[in-house]
Amino acid sequence: MTKNYTEITQDQHQLGSAYRKASPDTMNAFLGLHKAAMAEGVVPKKYKEMMASAIAIAIRCDGCIASHIKAAVVAGASREELVEMINVAVLMGGGPAIIYGTQALAAVDEFLGK
Repeated sequence: MTKNYTEITQDQHQLGSAYRKASPDTMNAFLGLHKAAMAEGVVPKKYKEMMASAIAIAIRCDGCIASHIKAAVVAGASREELVEMINVAVLMGGGPAIIYGTQALAAVDEFLGK
């Protein structure tokens, strides 16, 4: 059961765009919150994306894993850093996080082109 995180990201983008048309106030408010929370600051964006990725693994959200792993890679996170992030997510999420952690590693490799 291999997932294609590039396709998941594309599908979620299309679904999000449709939702934004149906409910612009809600989606625009969420996007504003996302922009503010993920902006460069005292904590660099790379680390914020890694935190979001760890939470995505622990709560088992495929779309979140795809989005935040891709953003972490774009922000400069290395495979080694992302593997350590997955380790922390597994610690916090228990057994189900092992399943999603291994799938997140597949997303890391996909977005790094490995």
